Amino acid sequence: MFSVCSNRFAEVCGWYALYMKRVVRQSKFRHVFGQVVKNDQCYDDIRVSRVTWDSAFCAVNPKFVAIIIEASGGGAFLVLPLHKTGRIDKSYPTVCGHTGPVLDIDWCPHNDQVIASGSEDCTVMVWQIPENGLVTSMSEPVVVLEGHSKRVGIITWHPTARNVLLSAGCDNQIIIWNVGTGEAMISLEDMHPDVIYNVSWNRNGSLICTSCKDKSIRVIDPRKEAIVAEKEKAHEGARPMRAIFLADGNVLTTGFSRMSERQLALWNIQNMEEPMTVNEMDTSNGVLLPFYDPDTNIVYLCGKGDSSIRYFEITDEAPYVHFLNTFSSKEPQRGMGYMAKRGLDVNKCEIARFYKLHERKCEPIVMTVPRKSDLFQEDLYPNTAGPDPALEAEEWFEGKNGDPILISLKDGYVPLKNREFKVVKKNILDHKVTKNTENSSPKSEANLGEILKEVKSLKDLVSSQEKRIIKLEEQISKIAI
Repeated sequence: MFSVCSNRFAEVCGWYALYMKRVVRQSKFRHVFGQVVKNDQCYDDIRVSRVTWDSAFCAVNPKFVAIIIEASGGGAFLVLPLHKTGRIDKSYPTVCGHTGPVLDIDWCPHNDQVIASGSEDCTVMVWQIPENGLVTSMSEPVVVLEGHSKRVGIITWHPTARNVLLSAGCDNQIIIWNVGTGEAMISLEDMHPDVIYNVSWNRNGSLICTSCKDKSIRVIDPRKEAIVAEKEKAHEGARPMRAIFLADGNVLTTGFSRMSERQLALWNIQNMEEPMTVNEMDTSNGVLLPFYDPDTNIVYLCGKGDSSIRYFEITDEAPYVHFLNTFSSKEPQRGMGYMAKRGLDVNKCEIARFYKLHERKCEPIVMTVPRKSDLFQEDLYPNTAGPDPALEAEEWFEGKNGDPILISLKDGYVPLKNREFKVVKKNILDHKVTKNTENSSPKSEANLGEILKEVKSLKDLVSSQEKRIIKLEEQISKIAI
């Protein structure tokens, strides 16, 4: 009798365990929790921009946080060293070279002191921030990139090639620039019939995916200027969509259904007839901004005007997208910055950090995996993309691809001394001639001769002036006597 009962009990336990395994998916990120930092670690008294444009308004890297602000008579953004917390004085210097409001900003992934900005004044500007932050307001960019005929609302750097920058404007045009020479190298003009909502590079920067007001998602090879894959009406709703590449080459989109429900969908670019999966969430109006971590395969969704951050884990088995949790707070977010992996505190098991914009404040939010051990958690921190570029701009434009150069975070990331960012101004009309090194060498020798002559004449002028000053001093001393 006892053995029959124990067998029956074991059978029930087995069924229960199998049922629970199906219901509760095992994941090391199930218990990720978000935490707002203390008030003294926030950035206070900041006039966050009120421009009606669906960008994040904030960009962060391991050294600085940049925030687009309200500015009279033009466009400006703040650049604050991460440690510069507390109340920010109204007279704090800004980056203020644009004549119209700034719409988007993005830090260069290969140089923590270089940031690009796009504006309503139709220009893109690239700035080099001093190592310790701004002391006076900066109005002179390193280079101005002019090519758009309407406002520039999207800026994004190439993930692996140095000095390659993409911009998209309300002229429905995408331009890819070689920032080192200040030239527009690729112009994609006729691919989008309406406003482009966002552009995302894939992992090695060989493809881009775009979302457009015509409700289409396009995967484009920018160097061949060809559309590789396209899905019309990816989301039926009229509100703006977003599309980003995942590490495995699939595309994740956020948008709205016909009934105005917010959706998250996953697409295989080899076959975009039907989505791999679609998740419906709620009926809020805010556009969902996706932030993706390729190391952990977690997507964080931050809705503009929401007071929450939802996060999902992406796997390669159905149903592919797994809801993890929601971080909620009281205040709605105006914008959001997302820290690169090498800027996180690995000793506290921090796997993500957001910089949430309020109306007058920027508030860091830390995402942590609870672990008891103080040892380095290798499963949470696989090797991640470092700051060294895999390619030079010229190599990428010639057709080469390079995967990100990975670094270990085991001993904490120590940044190398950044090379100074330089722009070589070329005359576009004769740039072919400059490739001929034989012709260019006599010219450079002649230039050197002219410079030496000029230096000699300046020295002669200085010595003659010194003699004159001595004579005048002697005359004055005689008069005084």
